[in-house]
Amino acid sequence: MTLMEFLSDHLERLVLQTVFAASAALFLLLTGTQAGIVILLGIGWFAVSFCMLGAEFWRYRSRLKELESIMEGLDKKYIFSECIPKPRNNYERRLQDLMKRAGRDMISSVSDAQAAQREYREYVESWVHEVKAPITIAGLICNSVDRETRRKLLKELAQIEAHVERSLFYARAESPEKDFIVRATSLASIVMQAIDTHRSLLMQNNVRVDTENLEQLVYTDEKWTVFILGQLLQNAVRYRSDNPVIIMSGRCLGKRVQLTVCDNGIGIYPHELPRVFDKGFTGSNGRTRGGATGMGLYLSRRLAECLEIDLQITSEVFKGTEIILTFPAKDNLTIL
Repeated sequence: MTLMEFLSDHLERLVLQTVFAASAALFLLLTGTQAGIVILLGIGWFAVSFCMLGAEFWRYRSRLKELESIMEGLDKKYIFSECIPKPRNNYERRLQDLMKRAGRDMISSVSDAQAAQREYREYVESWVHEVKAPITIAGLICNSVDRETRRKLLKELAQIEAHVERSLFYARAESPEKDFIVRATSLASIVMQAIDTHRSLLMQNNVRVDTENLEQLVYTDEKWTVFILGQLLQNAVRYRSDNPVIIMSGRCLGKRVQLTVCDNGIGIYPHELPRVFDKGFTGSNGRTRGGATGMGLYLSRRLAECLEIDLQITSEVFKGTEIILTFPAKDNLTIL
């Protein structure tokens, strides 16, 4: 609190005191009191008032600094009302009571919201596992139809499964710390799992995938990283050019490892590149080709942040896109 703020809050009292002092001085002069005595009394009055006001300002300022210090020292600032010192007067006591009531109500509301969110997440996970069964059965039924119809049906079923899988990871991303386990994993194993999962999609679209220098160990969650790579492969297929090729190469950077996913697709316009990780952003290419949800790269960046993977993207229109995943060193991980 500054002095001007304090004086502004006490302006009404200062005006009343000044009016009272002037009225008293006028009364004393009218009743015959010598002017010198009135002046001395006025000086004494203003000196005492100034000292009292200064002491009050100092108490207010010290109290606020104390409370601000407590607030800054709290990791969970919503428990501030439970940590403030004992009130100095009845006014502070009533204020603290109101703050504690508000804090308890807020905590109760947050708890209810978290419970509802947890129930929704559990429902989504349950629904995903249940819907995978009919998708699998539908894929088996496709074997009884002619080749062209089977190819078309399997393509659509793959799209459905990709959307279902994306919804599962979106739900899990709300509380990621409960769903992943970071450990040393073969980069080659992760890449091959992602390729195998999307092999049908790659083959249907005549996309060749080359791998280089993947004999590295990375510290990550295998399942989540496979999902991230799957989203990158799906994007590369969706925005492919003629004779599409995807190159997935590893590189050791001291204790860290980089994985580069490079394609020769249609690329991304420079003015759209900073927004590709935004939720729901599809860009002009997504609107032109249709079917884009704007969730793949958003989820990839979000999950990568949870795993402490640095995810960077560069692109050139009509030449291709390059995405670099930098896995953290074991020593630098905070989630082991």
